[in-house]
Amino acid sequence: MAIYNLGSINADYFYRVPHLPAPGETLAASAMSRGLGGKGANMSVAAARAGAHVAHIGAVGSDGAWAVERMMEYGVDTRAIARIEEPTGHAIINVDPSGENAIVIYPGANRLISEDQIGLVLSEASPGDTLIFQNETNAQVFAAQTAKSLGLRVICCPAPYETEALEAALPFADVVILNEVELKQHKAATGEAIGQGRALKIIVTLGARGCVLIDTISGEKHEFPAPKVTPVDATGAGDTFAGYVAAGLDRGQPIEQAIDLAIRASALMVTREGTADVIPDLAEVRAAGF
Repeated sequence: MAIYNLGSINADYFYRVPHLPAPGETLAASAMSRGLGGKGANMSVAAARAGAHVAHIGAVGSDGAWAVERMMEYGVDTRAIARIEEPTGHAIINVDPSGENAIVIYPGANRLISEDQIGLVLSEASPGDTLIFQNETNAQVFAAQTAKSLGLRVICCPAPYETEALEAALPFADVVILNEVELKQHKAATGEAIGQGRALKIIVTLGARGCVLIDTISGEKHEFPAPKVTPVDATGAGDTFAGYVAAGLDRGQPIEQAIDLAIRASALMVTREGTADVIPDLAEVRAAGF
């Protein structure tokens, strides 16, 4: 089968800082580097490295050719990435010695993906394929509705969190992947559990504590502990998890099996510095020993 990812593509600028900046504080970074990132690009690379065929739907500016080439090197089908006049998106990522991060994103070309572009790509999809998307682009609801009408599995990753965007996409979603902060934000904004009254699988990531799978119909919860590792950089771990879950489901694995492999992949990811460029492949995850 195939995975179609409506997702962002960013240049990630990493700054090593002694601690995350407080309001009004100026810090000197001890190191700086640039890498391929964006939640969308990260998820596409993760799913491709997990063995899936992934077609990325996105956009870059004239300054983004290097990012497209690198995604292609990592096994992503980049034919559906548009080249437009707006600059490529980028992120400024501060990372402290414990691996915790604080991120500022400039969306750029990521917010100018046309519905015609999305519709043309999804017209090539087959029932049983997968659409995954995040909140770093535009046109998520159009893509989700189109994918659902074509018989695709729809995976919603509502980050960065926006209540209106999530609520608009939920009627078309089969799986929602979010972290515990986003779960609390939704509860505070709506007063309701996500997907109340709908048939959904909800995966809530809990960082070093693993994740929990919630079935909205039965109410059953299944906890998955995370392997114990020494974190270096948590950036991209959640995206790696989502990409691996999508790849597992695309292979026909039960969701529990897909989650188990995804947790191990994200645990290995936090032991590395960087984002898409250091996402582990399937062989590395299986050889990790946890």
